[in-house]
Amino acid sequence: MKITTSQTPPRQTFRDIAHLHISSPEFLSNELIPSRFTCDGANVNPPLEIHDIPSGAKSLALIMDDPDAPIRPWVHWLAWNIPVSSHIKENTCFKEMGVNDFRQNKYGGPCPPYGVHRYYFKVYALDTQLKLPHECSRNELERAMNGHVLAYGELVGRYMRR
Repeated sequence: MKITTSQTPPRQTFRDIAHLHISSPEFLSNELIPSRFTCDGANVNPPLEIHDIPSGAKSLALIMDDPDAPIRPWVHWLAWNIPVSSHIKENTCFKEMGVNDFRQNKYGGPCPPYGVHRYYFKVYALDTQLKLPHECSRNELERAMNGHVLAYGELVGRYMRR
């Protein structure tokens, strides 16, 4: 059974991947993201809690996207080789981050042009460290992760501009 990118990593099957539990002390799943984590506020990432990381994990990777964007899913944040930890702090700047759709190597908070959009914070526990350039795209990150994902989880938040 193939897995879609909106749920889990490409080209791996459900039986290959354990479940990570992702949460935030700032908002509940499918609830509104506080404005300080958006373009209407400080535009810093929210803190994330990650539970059930497999013992063999060597690093974490993260993709944040907006599947409700007008043309295609909009990438807000790409990071890899994140040290294995159950916490990602607010306003974290990782050493290895790819180029988001704002053409920046950093977190770009929710900033929907209209209506309420959903934002997926996708976390992957990997069995390796990845060697990728800083201009890496989402597709390149997903290709590099293929076959290395031990566990996956996501947190969905929603936001509408003021």
